[in-house]
Amino acid sequence: MHDAIPLRTGVETFDGGGSAALAVRRAADRFTRFVDAVTAGTVEAPLPGGGRTSARFDVLSAVAEDDLCAARLAEGHLDAVAILAELDGDPVAPGQYWGVWAAEPPGSGLTATRGPDGWVLNGLKQYCSGAHSCTHALVTATAEDGRRLFAVRTGIPEVEAGTGCAPVPGTWRAIGMAGSDSPDIRFTDVPATPVGGVEAYLRRPGFHHGGVGVAACWFGGAQAVARVLFTRAEQRADPFTDAHAGAVDLRLYTAGTVLRRAAEEIDLDPLDKAGTAGLRALRVRALVAEVCSEVLDRVGRATGAGPLCHDERHARAVTDLGVYVRQHHAERDLAALGGLVARGPEESR
Repeated sequence: MHDAIPLRTGVETFDGGGSAALAVRRAADRFTRFVDAVTAGTVEAPLPGGGRTSARFDVLSAVAEDDLCAARLAEGHLDAVAILAELDGDPVAPGQYWGVWAAEPPGSGLTATRGPDGWVLNGLKQYCSGAHSCTHALVTATAEDGRRLFAVRTGIPEVEAGTGCAPVPGTWRAIGMAGSDSPDIRFTDVPATPVGGVEAYLRRPGFHHGGVGVAACWFGGAQAVARVLFTRAEQRADPFTDAHAGAVDLRLYTAGTVLRRAAEEIDLDPLDKAGTAGLRALRVRALVAEVCSEVLDRVGRATGAGPLCHDERHARAVTDLGVYVRQHHAERDLAALGGLVARGPEESR
């Protein structure tokens, strides 16, 4: 029998429903209750590099195994807590639910200007996960002196007064990861507090530690997809099903082992004095992404269309994981890894 990591958040189990709106509500509810449990101390989510990074990755994987969309939101909140701690920002207060909105695809983005009353943000930000459930966010924006990170109160109700953050209707039509609620957001004169200096968000060691945390979520999603295969193998002996189950178990074991090893290495060198955090993150993310791809493929080949058509929980897990794992940039990230291994951090740029 293949044992799943138990969910330790007190979040209720899957309760059905098919619409995107329901998926958003379900993920938001699980996300806020998870954050409340962390705040109350009933769920442990240690900061990376503090000696218990493996427990941090375990809880992210556990949430992801239950609901990848909720895990996407939970990972963002925990990442924000870690960033604020690392860059000496104000700590997260009870009742706050944070996101990290740092995607910068080609096209228009956010600009930050400093006025007599402080910084304000204007423009469009894409992929703002938790747009309707996050009370605060860490947001990257371009200022006159370079790219900076800012803390903002999302303040969506203030849009009616001509300022604030307004989700753009129709910009999140996803099927996979629909519940992550990641539309574009229009910023209009949003007051912002700088967190760290220019490029501090990317240059801090924790940037790479956080990237491994995302891979822990992918790993939990792969475990969720694999569940239907192991259930089928338990119910009847079949050499082809068993072969796929063995191959999937091997891949999951490998990914879990690599994540635990990465956690140990992060705890041994949290400030990245050895300069290996970037290399580690690229390796772990590439390995876990490959595992996810093979799990998706093998489970589909072993179980056919039946679970995808009749098991809504499995169909959602498959669809969500296929989208979420695309945060690994495929050959682009592999090229970055190869250049780093072959020529070192300076020459590979």
